[in-house]
Amino acid sequence: MSLSASLEFSYLKRTLLFRFEAGTSRGVMHTRDVFWIKVHRKGDLNQIGWGEAAPLAGLSPDFRPDFEAQLGSILKQASARSWELEEQSVLQQVKELVPFSLPSIRFGLETALLDLTNGGRKRILANAFFDQGTPIPINGLIWMGTKGFMLQQIHQKLEEGFSCLKMKIGAIDFDQELELLHFIRQQKNATELTLRVDANGAFPVHEALSKLEQLQSFDLHSIEQPIRVGQWEAMRELAQQSQVPIALDEELIGHSNKEEVLNFIQPQYIILKPSLLGGILETQEWIQLAEEMEIGWWTTSALESSIGLNAISQLTSTYLPSLPQGLGTGKLYHNNLASPLIVESGEIKYQQEGTWETPC
Repeated sequence: MSLSASLEFSYLKRTLLFRFEAGTSRGVMHTRDVFWIKVHRKGDLNQIGWGEAAPLAGLSPDFRPDFEAQLGSILKQASARSWELEEQSVLQQVKELVPFSLPSIRFGLETALLDLTNGGRKRILANAFFDQGTPIPINGLIWMGTKGFMLQQIHQKLEEGFSCLKMKIGAIDFDQELELLHFIRQQKNATELTLRVDANGAFPVHEALSKLEQLQSFDLHSIEQPIRVGQWEAMRELAQQSQVPIALDEELIGHSNKEEVLNFIQPQYIILKPSLLGGILETQEWIQLAEEMEIGWWTTSALESSIGLNAISQLTSTYLPSLPQGLGTGKLYHNNLASPLIVESGEIKYQQEGTWETPC
């Protein structure tokens, strides 16, 4: 029986509103545009697949003025061709259709097609997260902001039962950040709480090792991207010399030669954001290579709406992760889609009895 199908693609756009000023290394974000990709068989609206393309300002290679025009053109081409609705075939066809320079569109098209392939129920891949409701451990994220705002978040995450915190650093005075880390360790030691930090490339190269030495006393699990991207020699030296394990994040974006990056820098961990790296197939390739090289990894959402977060969670679940993942961003928005995704006691779960709000 042939799985070939003629499909109709379209998209809906929504501006998501943050619940608070989301401080990032590139400034403060108040809103976020997402594009939900809709796909169904021509003439049949009984089953609909949904995906999400949402380029992130300052990070996504496809965050550009003509993004919406590019998306429309790709979907027009997708509607004009025949599709083989089988998992690996879908991933390969999307790779052939969508350039590597448009990673969020690749991710959105992959996930919409896989959703349709699996019945249009928001199931993307065979995985325990969706199929059995198996939760995924996640870190509690402490956003950049004033010291008081960050302290407020720390109290909240500890009260909510997180066993892993990730604190963004590099935005306020470093001594104040050290004081916050000291406060966390006063509450929970390293056997009780895993503590990560994310510098988003904030440390100058000539200060990086000294700052890492000051961070050693807090028994950190890792530090993400201590220096800005593109400084491979310096990053390699940090990975070799630092007592705090180095995790690459932004360094991976836009690199199709994955082995070159990892062989040269030799980090202890990599952070995987599928919508920035080019989707499911690209992420699977990063994971395979990392595991072959004995490099640890975890996935992180890039501030997607519920549709994108659901897809990343399901992809992550296929690997049965034990490390806490970065998938706790679902409550960031006032007007996110209602979904069965919930965060509870340091885990993200898919409530089988939950319902999805239809994009509109």
